[in-house]
Amino acid sequence: MVLEYPCLLITDDDRDLRETLQEVFQPLGFRTILAANGAEAVEIVRREPVHLALLDLHMPKLSGLEAIRRVKELQSRLPCILMSAALDEDIKEEAKRAQVFSVHAKPISFRDITSVVNDAMWQTYQWS
Repeated sequence: MVLEYPCLLITDDDRDLRETLQEVFQPLGFRTILAANGAEAVEIVRREPVHLALLDLHMPKLSGLEAIRRVKELQSRLPCILMSAALDEDIKEEAKRAQVFSVHAKPISFRDITSVVNDAMWQTYQWS
């Protein structure tokens, strides 16, 4: 699959982080869509072509994990990356069961997040 402008969904209740990540990924060739909570993210995936979802764990309305479970029902192949400032083994195990591509502790460096997004895009779509 050739992706000229892959779509990255950035979901976090922290507006500054969403916008900062958008500024990081747009120059790398991504079309970005921002969501403030998990429910909004699910609705976006329902109506937009999304190639990768980046989600925070702790958000209002739907947690990142619950949003991922619902998104996977709509688009099972969609790679999802989960971020959280409060990770423990239970969350990591739940993420594994939800088929999360990878889980990362916040704060995460821009270098690390771009690297994992690029890995997910390559493994899923052979996009680089």
